Amino acid sequence: MNENGFTHFDEQGQAIMVDVSGKKETHRTAIASGIIQVSPPVFEAIQKGTAAKGDVLGVARIAGIMAVKNTSSVIPLCHPLPIAKCGIDFELLESDCAVKAIATVKVTGLTGVEMEALHGVSVALLTIYDMCKAIDKRMEITDIHLDKKSGGKSGEFIR
Repeated sequence: MNENGFTHFDEQGQAIMVDVSGKKETHRTAIASGIIQVSPPVFEAIQKGTAAKGDVLGVARIAGIMAVKNTSSVIPLCHPLPIAKCGIDFELLESDCAVKAIATVKVTGLTGVEMEALHGVSVALLTIYDMCKAIDKRMEITDIHLDKKSGGKSGEFIR
């Protein structure tokens, strides 16, 4: 950690991958979520499974899982992790005409899985956008955040 409290920079301000070799392996969990606001026709297509590209939430679930597993390939200073569990779930928010994506990621390791959960949610929501943009391009992805994390030196976090 440098003098400003940032762990991904050395004392000279150079970007570094954090050295986790001295950490203790613990069970770690992260839950992240986000929302995509859609129009009524898009919501109906998702709900009824009538989108031209197929099962929107099924494909978004697989995309989110793939994103979780490949986070270190996209976020430069993330460590590759042996993911023990990854779930991508969806809530259809009919009154808001929105879909909420929730990623739950678990690992037993030296570093946390917050970035993996956030990445999984982001890609799942982007996939919904991609699959439904032919119906309406005005969808809006919002409120992507970490809901909860446990394990590691910093302990439990609940938003």
